[in-house]
Amino acid sequence: MRNRCELCGKGVVFGHNVSHSNRKTNRRWVPNIQKATIVTDGVARKVQACTRCMRTARKRAAA
Repeated sequence: MRNRCELCGKGVVFGHNVSHSNRKTNRRWVPNIQKATIVTDGVARKVQACTRCMRTARKRAAA
């Protein structure tokens, strides 16, 4: 499963863990990607979306 949201394009971000002694080691922030069926324009389609987009889609469908 690739780590990119099909709706917003959110992906992996790289940075450093910084210890108390200021040593830096590589780390990465991975978005919470889930397989979901989302209804857009009355058509249901399967996507790999981040949980934030899934939440927003659910709120828009309810309104």
